[in-house]
Amino acid sequence: MERVRVALLGCGSVGSQVAAALAPGSEGVAELSARAGVAIELVGIAVRDADAPREGLDGVLDRSLLTTDAEALVARADVVVELVGGIEPARSLLLRAFEHGASAVTGNKALLAAHGRELHAAADAAGVDLYFEAAVAGAIPIIRPLRESLAGDRVERVLGIVNGTTNYVLDQMDTHGQSFDDAVARAQELGFAEADPTADVDGWDAAAKAAILATLAFHTPVTIDDVHREGIRSVSAEDVAAAREAGAVVKLLAVAERTTGVDDDGAAVEGVQARVHPVLLSREHPLASVRGAYNAVFVEAAGAGDLMFYGQGAGGRPTASAVLGDLVTLARHRQDGSQGPRVLGHAGLPVLPTDAVRTRYQVRLVVADRPGVLAAVAQVFAAHGVSIETVRQRPAAGAVAGEGGAASLVVVTHTAADAALAGCVADLSELDAVASVASVLRVEGDS
Repeated sequence: MERVRVALLGCGSVGSQVAAALAPGSEGVAELSARAGVAIELVGIAVRDADAPREGLDGVLDRSLLTTDAEALVARADVVVELVGGIEPARSLLLRAFEHGASAVTGNKALLAAHGRELHAAADAAGVDLYFEAAVAGAIPIIRPLRESLAGDRVERVLGIVNGTTNYVLDQMDTHGQSFDDAVARAQELGFAEADPTADVDGWDAAAKAAILATLAFHTPVTIDDVHREGIRSVSAEDVAAAREAGAVVKLLAVAERTTGVDDDGAAVEGVQARVHPVLLSREHPLASVRGAYNAVFVEAAGAGDLMFYGQGAGGRPTASAVLGDLVTLARHRQDGSQGPRVLGHAGLPVLPTDAVRTRYQVRLVVADRPGVLAAVAQVFAAHGVSIETVRQRPAAGAVAGEGGAASLVVVTHTAADAALAGCVADLSELDAVASVASVLRVEGDS
């Protein structure tokens, strides 16, 4: 049987699971080789410290496979599996792999969101493959469906819960009434959140994934710099309670969609919009039932209709499953001399700014509890062309109902432009009767 030499870069939570599956002489690598039709041989693992203890691998792998010379390892591989994360040296190592004629598997969302176009072009020029199922939503197969299964369809919209940490935090706030800080602390205790949760709760992780999904869905290069990003730090227990009263739930969504904007001459133009932010989501929507640290991606396509992909979006073993699936595919390609589908940017649609977005909004205000306030608030919405759908009023947290106190006014709008809503919020903040604009949430689904 012919062989495919595999170099593994990185041996963290995912890398160690991949390494164990590829251990020379193991039943795992024998089974993977049988599926690929070619002998898969792990020729080395690049790590920062070859002498560090490797929990779960000592006694499973020969330590002679460990090396700190990643460049030399890449030069003698047929397939490089990159799991070191970050931009450098990952980017340079993958480019070096392509120069040597090696294909690559990566789970590096940050790298693809920043330099995906460069890497795909380099792989295409070298006649090799770059696969990355593990970069978005862990074990959930979503990259291949967008890249291959839906290649004959027209994808209109992709909505994704693609960060398990934020979904766990918001779920705790919804089901147990916890504050944001308490929910984050609990997520850290359970290992769902890092000691520094910034990348998750501020939306950076989800934004990188949104860029990748948008690039595939709309055949247009989208980078993380094109993605509008808002995190969940501003989501309060009061927001979650108001959502529950409205038959909705708060979720952090990655949204990528075709939409219409205007060019410099004022003419209508079709484009792509990608954004990450908290939304008020109807509990009737399939994504509303995604609990805990799970992920899900909802795709709206012209022909296929609505599709949902659900499962474990992170963790060593689930993510390794996606990596190994890509590895088997590339080993097959290597054996028969074929190449997988390219990631094309042929559509070349413009990436439109957030102010081109039209959606519904929930605006929560803290106002003086006295006659005439609602009329003044409604007048501001009307002045900006934003139509009100519903209004709910109740005493503000800690306040007593009745004139002279404070009230929480929850306004849900009909569809409006982001720019119009922004102007409305700015003017509301200037009203004497408005103590604060407590929150603004976009609304998805029927609620």
